[in-house]
Amino acid sequence: MRELIGVVALAVLAGLTSAQAQSYPSKQITLVVPFPPGGSTDVAARILAEKMRPVLGQPVIIENVGGAGGSIAVGRVARAAPDGYTIDIGQWDTHVGSIIYNINYDLQKDFEPIGLISVNPQLMVAKKNLQANRLNELVAWMKANPGAAKFVNQNAAAHVTGILMEKATGTKVTYIPYRGAGPAMTDLVSGQVDLLVVQGAVALPQIRGGTIKAIANLSPKRSASMPDIPTSDETGVPGLYMSGWFGFFAPKGVPKDVIGKLNGAMMQALADPTVKARFTELGLDVASPEQQKPEGLAAFQKAEIEKWWPIIKASGIKPE
Repeated sequence: MRELIGVVALAVLAGLTSAQAQSYPSKQITLVVPFPPGGSTDVAARILAEKMRPVLGQPVIIENVGGAGGSIAVGRVARAAPDGYTIDIGQWDTHVGSIIYNINYDLQKDFEPIGLISVNPQLMVAKKNLQANRLNELVAWMKANPGAAKFVNQNAAAHVTGILMEKATGTKVTYIPYRGAGPAMTDLVSGQVDLLVVQGAVALPQIRGGTIKAIANLSPKRSASMPDIPTSDETGVPGLYMSGWFGFFAPKGVPKDVIGKLNGAMMQALADPTVKARFTELGLDVASPEQQKPEGLAAFQKAEIEKWWPIIKASGIKPE
């Protein structure tokens, strides 16, 4: 008798879960952006939220939650109800590099991948009157002025890049902590800091406007969205690379049907010609259709973790 009751209870629970998934979404969805407004993550999130709304039939509300390199926001998503109404736009800093923080969640076990959005070349940019235009010139200037370079440390990616550059070139920089790329860019434009590693969505408008200058694209090859910016290999520091990407994640346990609806809305948005054009303008390369699927993001994140965690742990980076 008890076994029969147990079977019936499970069937009822399964039916309720299925019904919930079929009616999803029945209210607004919160898309958590783990950095302040104005940064590349915020810009990309707002573009996609606008296009996903009509597909899902519900508003997609942006909530900016900054602090601790994005780990505070991601922790909130990890603890959210697994119903698909709270998701985040993650990236290298939040879903790979955040191991430098004392996080209380598991980056590999506590999230459901929704899909990879884009692969984003990271740029090293400088204030417009810095006495260097390319990496080799920058290295020469830093060697002549040890520790003089004010290097923005707004996230784990920037910090790792700075350490890799110091080791590769025998130079030293002074790290200046910031809470996000938006505030850091403001101070770079005003000349209060010297160097910033950031995604093209933030840097390109300022580069094109002449308020800052591009030093290098920190990728193995030039980007189709910014073909005029040379790579680190071309400008004197071979192998100085930093990864950049965006992807949607949900809390662990969100039903597959719900993940499927979110993924479908994301893929429809990315296929929109206006979104593609806007992403190209911002220096964001849209992920391939295979990578846009949940299993594509899962495989991509796994490869990133396997590549970067040993480097991060060996560097001894600590949060500032």
